[in-house]
Amino acid sequence: MSDNTEMVSTADVLFPEDSTHSFETHSDGPAGALPFTEEILIEQPSGFHFGMSQGAGMGWNPAEMLRKNFLILSTSGGLRDEDGSPIALGLHTGHFELSIQVEAAARELKALKSIPFSLYCSDPCDGRTQGTDGMMDSLPYRNDAAQVFRRHARSLPSAKGVLGIASCDKGLPAMMMALAGLKNLPVVAVPGGSTLAVREGEDTGMIQSIGARFAQGEVTLDYAQDVGCRACASPGGGCHFLGTAGTSQVIAEALGLAITHSALSPSGTSAWLSVAQRSARALVHCEQKGILSADIITDAALKNAMVVHAACGGSTNLLLHLPAIAHAAGRKRMEVSDWNDVNKETPRIVDVLPNGPVGHPTSELYAAGGVPEVMLYLRELGLLDLSVMTVTGQSLGDNLDWWENSQRRHEVREQLRHKNGVDPNQVIMSPSEAKKSGLTSTVTFPMGNLAPEGSVIKSTAIDPSVVDDDGVYRNLGPARVFTSENEAIRAIKSSDDAIRIKSGEIMVLKCGGPLGTGMEEVYQITAALKHLSYGKEVALITDARFSGVSTGACIGHVGPEALAGGPIGKIEDGDLLNIVIDRNNLEGTIDLVGKNGENQGAQWGEDELNRRQAPDDLKPHERIPDDSRLWAALQDASGGTWGGCVFDVDKIIDTLEAGKKALESSRN
Repeated sequence: MSDNTEMVSTADVLFPEDSTHSFETHSDGPAGALPFTEEILIEQPSGFHFGMSQGAGMGWNPAEMLRKNFLILSTSGGLRDEDGSPIALGLHTGHFELSIQVEAAARELKALKSIPFSLYCSDPCDGRTQGTDGMMDSLPYRNDAAQVFRRHARSLPSAKGVLGIASCDKGLPAMMMALAGLKNLPVVAVPGGSTLAVREGEDTGMIQSIGARFAQGEVTLDYAQDVGCRACASPGGGCHFLGTAGTSQVIAEALGLAITHSALSPSGTSAWLSVAQRSARALVHCEQKGILSADIITDAALKNAMVVHAACGGSTNLLLHLPAIAHAAGRKRMEVSDWNDVNKETPRIVDVLPNGPVGHPTSELYAAGGVPEVMLYLRELGLLDLSVMTVTGQSLGDNLDWWENSQRRHEVREQLRHKNGVDPNQVIMSPSEAKKSGLTSTVTFPMGNLAPEGSVIKSTAIDPSVVDDDGVYRNLGPARVFTSENEAIRAIKSSDDAIRIKSGEIMVLKCGGPLGTGMEEVYQITAALKHLSYGKEVALITDARFSGVSTGACIGHVGPEALAGGPIGKIEDGDLLNIVIDRNNLEGTIDLVGKNGENQGAQWGEDELNRRQAPDDLKPHERIPDDSRLWAALQDASGGTWGGCVFDVDKIIDTLEAGKKALESSRN
């Protein structure tokens, strides 16, 4: 980066000419009187009394201090001037405009004669930390933030309900985990919306491969400078593809935790602002009706969310987040078999980035009717439990009855048709139309001698040109093994024939799981493979995770991870690997089958892996922070990756107690 920052001297700090030293030491305090009563002073704790004094000190009308308290939590980041220009940037567009939604919700709560409180815990951006050490804090942040949000809520003991405003990859899952854990309070989630799609240029997924494409001579410097500037086409909202941010918004609404047709609203628009205002009303309504978080997040609601995830072609990262939400709510965590069953019975009916075939931005998915429109088709298929309660104060079935005949449904779909020239029925399709258009079910969970605990691939997003006529992707090729993402991306960008990745090779990236890197997201690799001309001929197998926008023959979440003794850690350069992914039946295998180009079969591979010792170069990333190491250890004791990377307190305590006893025994 260029260093043209203004020079600052010690004099500028200690005795600048432009400073003032004027101050006061006392004040008269606010005018008026608190509505204390004898009962309040005698029966209520001192914290309640002092809280009212604090409220008056912050300028609230003291006569109103007995109004009901509602808490707004958000992941807002950055600082905007009155005209919207930045005074300080946030980490991403997803949280930069959320303060506007917070204000709109707060004003609505105030107008409803309650007292709103507002607290923040901002969130990171996986796009910003791709390929950097910052990625090792990304998934661990989710657990930390969920704890902070719950601590915030408990720090306002007078709160009658909690509104959670968030938009992006880790912030919204953390918020939903927090709201799920506040079982005995009314809660409402507010999806923070989508960034507007750029009219001409590259979407926010494609642009993240610009470095790899430039390194291979596939784009010019002028082109990169131009499209890079315009990719984030508006200052607010989550990325305009159905990655983890967009999918999390869909899940919030599918759970019944967000109001009808709120997910993916275009950020900064009146529709988006209305979501915040009406969500504040919903929170008050839930409080008045006694509808609590535990009434919303049920096993049936979680199953509905899985079905909607499959129908939309959602991010594989929700395989981490939805079990974590279930765990926070005290519900059953879904397992691989549960996801597999749902994906086998649920057709994908949404054409949205990054899956295609056309790939509409999420703002157009919202305009086509969004989550409730998808659910209308799923209702026809009998795949939803319509009796579940939602934060609108009525059942899912009642919400869908309203949506089907609503003026709003007609208006948004007509706007998409006439203003954008897009047929809403080609964004959200009937199952028969989706099948005719080549849409396949979303995810497959390959097993095999490389992944005895399982793995995951968004099979619907494999390039169709490398899939055989029977709907099966087959790849038999030599392994190129890497123990760090940086090594892998150097090989992709290299122009040296001896180093660079070649068509037909299978990249194996190990030590990328929770114990190695905090389970980093390796999107810069998958993005490069998608957008390089030969990338579709290269596969990737890893114990790391992917961005929700990742596509191609990329298999992640391989378990056990290398550092937990997984066989992926024993793969060597040149090993012959076999990948088979059946996109129709959602079945697959990943196996070591030979070496030196000779295919000796999967059983030989299993025996060979049992014979091999783990190599000496298996170790955690040298710069993994202690904070993330602690997270990795705690989630490992709690069920690991396939358990949602949660903190199961009872299991952690049991493990610590057993460890202490073992240490004591060894000393005696």
